Amino acid sequence: MTRRLANPRGIGPTLPSSVKAAVTFARSAWWRVTTRDEPATGGLRILFYHRVSDDHDPLAVPRRRFREQIDFLASEGYSVVDVAAAVDLLDAGEIPPKTIGLNFDDGYLDTAEEALPLVEGHGFRATVFVPTAVIDGDVSFPWYRRQPPLLTWDDIVDLDRGGTLRFEAHSLTHPNLLSVDDELAEREIEGSKLALETRLERTVEAFCYPAGLFGERERRLAAAAGYRFAVSCEPGVNVGTTERFALRRRQIDAHDRLIDFRAKVCGGHDSPLPFRNRYRRLRYGEGSRKPMRASSAR
Repeated sequence: MTRRLANPRGIGPTLPSSVKAAVTFARSAWWRVTTRDEPATGGLRILFYHRVSDDHDPLAVPRRRFREQIDFLASEGYSVVDVAAAVDLLDAGEIPPKTIGLNFDDGYLDTAEEALPLVEGHGFRATVFVPTAVIDGDVSFPWYRRQPPLLTWDDIVDLDRGGTLRFEAHSLTHPNLLSVDDELAEREIEGSKLALETRLERTVEAFCYPAGLFGERERRLAAAAGYRFAVSCEPGVNVGTTERFALRRRQIDAHDRLIDFRAKVCGGHDSPLPFRNRYRRLRYGEGSRKPMRASSAR
């Protein structure tokens, strides 16, 4: 029987979707006015999704919008690579213009059914970060009353071998790592790597902090577990000197219009909102070992 996690801290949506969409559009419009659609130069941006679906789920980008976004990248001549390939470019100090890293979090079935045909059709590549105990069915994501279908292990192994999607680790049970003790944090980070390597029969080199919540301890544990790099949910552009265990990503949201997507791709959303760091400290305990209890709404 699948067990629902008792402590959902650090997971789920944050702001109401209408508020988040309005703030995002205002920033995108300001970017367009001040830059005239000119993309920022230098560095590499990583975009990430959760779901591609028409479900009423704040984590689900509608299929029509996803197609529009992927077609935009193709029509504008972008090279879209998985996160490991993106880090290779950073390590080599050779980041071609119009290069974007792409990934999907959590391992939903619609990643294969809806996203993969478009990604593969344009010759793009992407990483999928999966929490292995959730894929096992031992626990479920606590922000859903009825969890959407996930990829099975057979799906993951076959897709990983297919070459378009590369699977990497996202903890065991998707906890707020800041809220657990040292032993459990180590188990979540290292155990996910070992479980995934057993299934894929290859080295797993990337870790994604659940909900992007991490501190110095989490960086240290990821390095000690043998990962080559780890990604956060901090916005911004990655350059050669970016800390490899704190790589930056920008989420694509359900209500993002094409102008918002263009702005995120071109650097218009690289900086965090002014109140973001304080909000995350209060909500999740970021920077503290005693986080406040968070609701299940991200």
